[in-house]
Amino acid sequence: MVFSKKSFLYSIVVLIAFLPSDLLANSPEPTRVEGAVTENLDREAKTRAQIDEVKNHHVLDSHSFNFFADEETGKHYGFPLPIILWDNGIHIFSSSKFHDGESVAEDGGNYYVLHHEKIYKTEADGTLTGDEHHPTNAKPIDFSITKGVFSMLVIALLMFLLFRGLGKSYSKNGGVAAGAGRFFEPIVLFVRDEIAIPNIGEKHYKKYMSHLLTVFFFIWFLNVVGMMPFGVNVTGNISVTFGLAVLTFIITTLTAKKDYWMHIFWMPGVPVPMKIILAPIELMGAIIKPFSLMIRLYANMFAGHIVIMSLIGMMFIFKSWIGSPLAFGLSFIISLIEILVTLLQAYIFTMLTALYFGSAVEEHHHEEAHH
Repeated sequence: MVFSKKSFLYSIVVLIAFLPSDLLANSPEPTRVEGAVTENLDREAKTRAQIDEVKNHHVLDSHSFNFFADEETGKHYGFPLPIILWDNGIHIFSSSKFHDGESVAEDGGNYYVLHHEKIYKTEADGTLTGDEHHPTNAKPIDFSITKGVFSMLVIALLMFLLFRGLGKSYSKNGGVAAGAGRFFEPIVLFVRDEIAIPNIGEKHYKKYMSHLLTVFFFIWFLNVVGMMPFGVNVTGNISVTFGLAVLTFIITTLTAKKDYWMHIFWMPGVPVPMKIILAPIELMGAIIKPFSLMIRLYANMFAGHIVIMSLIGMMFIFKSWIGSPLAFGLSFIISLIEILVTLLQAYIFTMLTALYFGSAVEEHHHEEAHH
C-alpha cells in the first residue's frame, strides 16, 4: 500500500488537532501536577461509586419506591411502601420511618434499622454489632411489600383487568375480541397453537393453558416494566424466578401420569442393574429441569440490565468526544436487543414449561410388555 506525502501530512495534522490540550501545553510544576492527579482520582472514585449505587438501585430490591435523589439536599423523590414484620407479634408501619436508611424506626417499643435493604432489630441509638456487611443483630421475619412485590401486584392487577375485559368482549361480540384484546388475541392463539398443542398434545393441553398464558404474559410484562427508566428488574431477582420454577415443578409432579414415574424409577426395557443405577439420575434430572428454568431467566435478565447500566455509566467515566458517544451507541443497541429479549425469555420459559408438562402426560406404548 502506497501513501502520498500529502496524505501523510494531513494525517499528522488531524492527529495533533485532536490531542488533549494539556499534552501540548508546557509542563506545570510538579506539586500542581500531583494535586491535579489526586483530585482527578478522587473525582473518578466518586463517579464510580455513584454509578455502582445507581446500578444497585436498579437491579436490587428495596423497601421504598424511589425514582431519583437530589445529591445537594439528599432528598429522595418517590413514595414509601408498607413494612410488615413478625417480631413476637406483627408490626406494620411505613418505610418512611427509616428516612431511606438514615433513621431508626420505632414500633410497639421495638427499634429497627434498615441496613443494605435488610431490617435489623436494634436499640434506640441504632447501633449495629458485627461487621459492616454482616451485622450480628437479630433480624425479624420480613413480609414487607418491597418495590419488586409492588410491581408484581400492579402487573397482576393489570393482567386481571386486561384479560377479564378480553373474556367479556368474547361473550358480548359472539367470540370476537374488542378493544385492547384485539392486540393480545393473536398472542393468546400463538401460545395455544405453537407452544401448548405441539408440546403437550391436543388431548391434554387445555388444562395447562391457564398456567402457560399466565406465565407468558406475567414474565413478558415484568420484563418490559424492567426496561423502563424507573422500572424494577423483577425477573432479575432469583427469588422471583425460583417461585415461577417451583410452580412448574409442582404442577408437573401433581399431574404426571404413571408412565412418567415409571420412566424415572423403573425404565421399561432396561436391565434391572441399569434401572437401579439410572433411577437416581433420572430423579435428579426431574429436579434440575425447573432449576434450569430459574437460572436461565434470572441470569439473562440480570446480566442484560447490568450491561446496559455499565455502558451508560461509562459515558460519565470517559467524558470524551469518542468514548461517551461510543458508550451511548452501544447502550442504545443493547437496549434494543434487550427489548427483544424481554419477549424471547417469556417465550423460552413458557416453551420449556410446556415441554415438561408434555413429558408428564405423555402416553407410552411399551411393546416389550407384549413379549
